[in-house]
Amino acid sequence: MRLFAIIALAGTFVTTPAAAQDTLRWGPCEGPERPQDLRCSTVQVPVDWARPDGRKITIKVAKLPATGRSEGTVFNVPGGPGVSGIDDLTGDRDDFTKLRERFDVVSLEPRNAATYGLLPRECFTTGPWITSPRTRAEYRRLGATIREGALKCRNADPAFFDNFNSASVARDIDAIRAALGERRLSMLATSYGGVTAVTYARLFPQRLRAAYFDGAINQLRDPVADARARFEVSEEQFGRFVEWCASARDVCGPGDVGARWRKLVAAADRTPLPVEGEAATYTGFDLQTAAMPNLRTPGPAPEHPGWRRLAQAIRQAEAGDAGGFAKYIKAGTGSAKLMSTVAMNMTHCADGLRFRDYRQYQAVRALGEKLSPNLASAGVWHRLGCVGWPVPVKNPGDPLPAGLPPFLGAGTWEDYANTADIVRRVPGSATVRYDGHGHGLYLSGDACTIAHANAYLMDLRLPAPGTTCRPATPTG
Repeated sequence: MRLFAIIALAGTFVTTPAAAQDTLRWGPCEGPERPQDLRCSTVQVPVDWARPDGRKITIKVAKLPATGRSEGTVFNVPGGPGVSGIDDLTGDRDDFTKLRERFDVVSLEPRNAATYGLLPRECFTTGPWITSPRTRAEYRRLGATIREGALKCRNADPAFFDNFNSASVARDIDAIRAALGERRLSMLATSYGGVTAVTYARLFPQRLRAAYFDGAINQLRDPVADARARFEVSEEQFGRFVEWCASARDVCGPGDVGARWRKLVAAADRTPLPVEGEAATYTGFDLQTAAMPNLRTPGPAPEHPGWRRLAQAIRQAEAGDAGGFAKYIKAGTGSAKLMSTVAMNMTHCADGLRFRDYRQYQAVRALGEKLSPNLASAGVWHRLGCVGWPVPVKNPGDPLPAGLPPFLGAGTWEDYANTADIVRRVPGSATVRYDGHGHGLYLSGDACTIAHANAYLMDLRLPAPGTTCRPATPTG
């Protein structure tokens, strides 16, 4: 998660349902990396939308103006949770070129980004190492650890902590819509932005013109159904890795890498593996969670650098050192094992992405052991970060209302099932299946997916059933 300077509490507080014209004061964006045509402003919103006259915070907003006559606004809903949409408009500016011929593209730095100075920095950069409880007592101990860490952050600003959910972000977006003078918005939602966009559709169905979901996280499934989908997708991806290893013996080593992996995981669960130079040790659960980033994003064929790192880490672990996994994780997080950061959980847990109780966790874990012998942790790790959480669910995944416009969804091998499940809940919706790896297609510059998304966002033209995009080069 990117860290920025504290935002000063200044701007225009918006409560009106719509404005006749754009009332925001646009100016140059701070930072030499920002494009010259990117314009920035601020909107002031309540910390707690249930108390609209109470304390306010300022939300940063950015716009890539239409290069032709503007016909409205497409709102880029960033993922994360907590990624800056202003960074999306900066780093992925060229992906919006065609769309900008007729639409302004607007985004925000959401309240669940690490930029507001209201909570200690460590709330955004640290968190517990999640374990896999075997008993109800272990589940309670994990909950106590998570609760203790969460309360340290909550005590710094309880009102802000308690309103980190996606419903608050969706209401912030609607305040921006009003300030823009727009009657309706079109949305482009990537990854966890899908939760925010679904929430917006639930809260403001009459204000949504169109919604494109790209590799979206699915809040609408119950934990068991969500885990089932995760297990199935993870096993398919592991199968692709094993198939690649069969032709990359110099990297993966001899024999069946799948059988070797399962043996390694089982042995590490009995006797955790040390990490040279670190206090951390790796259980089988830790190996599975640490394998996921490289497994999901192998990189371009035929080299597949992500899969190469994973294969080398497996061989190093077989020799008694989990350092190959720890080195990669530490390079990205600063931690020798994957953390469940407090700020991430402040959104996940409030959005209901949590286990109801130990019994539900047990059911999901048993399902994983049945469906996913290689990666059973894939369906439980994130939700375990909410065990013992001190704040109740504020934004449950309730059903979508009737009367919404048809949606468009797109997803890779790893993302398609989640996204398709969201959009099929709205009559008349359509999907694009991407026949390859990755996460988030529009912002990664895939020309085929962008063309279908633009046709929908610009002209409300949906692709035919069964539409598929393929990568320019093989990804297997």
